[in-house]
Amino acid sequence: MSRIAFLGLGSMGSRMAANLLAAGHEVRVWNRTPAAAERLVEAGATTGQSPRAAARGADFVMSMVTDDDASSSVWTDPETGAIAGLSPHSTVIEMSTVSPHWIASLSQHVTASGARFLDAPVAGTLPQAEGRQLIFFVGGDQEAFEAVKPVLGAMGATIHHIGPTGYGLLFKLAVNGLLAVQIAAIAETLGLLSKSGMDASKAMAILATLPIASPAGSGMGQLMVQRDFKPRFKVGLMAKDLRYAIETATARRTDLPVVGSARKVFEAARDSGAADDNVTAVAKLYD
Repeated sequence: MSRIAFLGLGSMGSRMAANLLAAGHEVRVWNRTPAAAERLVEAGATTGQSPRAAARGADFVMSMVTDDDASSSVWTDPETGAIAGLSPHSTVIEMSTVSPHWIASLSQHVTASGARFLDAPVAGTLPQAEGRQLIFFVGGDQEAFEAVKPVLGAMGATIHHIGPTGYGLLFKLAVNGLLAVQIAAIAETLGLLSKSGMDASKAMAILATLPIASPAGSGMGQLMVQRDFKPRFKVGLMAKDLRYAIETATARRTDLPVVGSARKVFEAARDSGAADDNVTAVAKLYD
């Protein structure tokens, strides 16, 4: 079993760290709010007083935080950053959905310290994190990927090696763009049908049987008609991911007009007060 440092114990991270413990790994955790670690400590984890302290002596150091700023603070803070606690044998695994620009910078910082680096964002929300059904998109060296597969396997069901460093993150942004487009389209479709007098529940039941419907889209549509906005993947986080996707496309001199339209929908929902609701809450825009 491996010595693992897990940094960031939000809704996703706490579940992922718990699965590492259940698999028999030695897990040291850190969170900006220490109270978030209490249940994991009861289950056998230890705590680090800072990311740097948590990373010291670990074989694998993982981060699951919200955005570029949070990731930068975890890894590169001059007083507490985890990079200064890495050993030459350590492998860093950044699982947060951040920007490709930051992944490139973080990779340089990590490899300059002598450690190895992988980006490994996930597809899946709270039920998948709980049930070890996450899908990992990994970017980085093949040898490092093979070494980390058993560890990722304690948290997920499928592990894809997408390509070199940064490709895992780029692929994740593309996946979320496709998901966002579907959610936005279903929300406005149900809004149109409802305002035309059609029963939204019946409409969604029929739509879900058609070849045009994806499993993810159908599931999101069902949550919309049930008015289920309990957070699994928050509106604010999707808006952030779409911003990163658009910025990445602009830097590569290409355009994402459809994803850009979805971004406006999610930002409107965020700004209307639904930032902490599930992504299905974009349906509220058509009430």
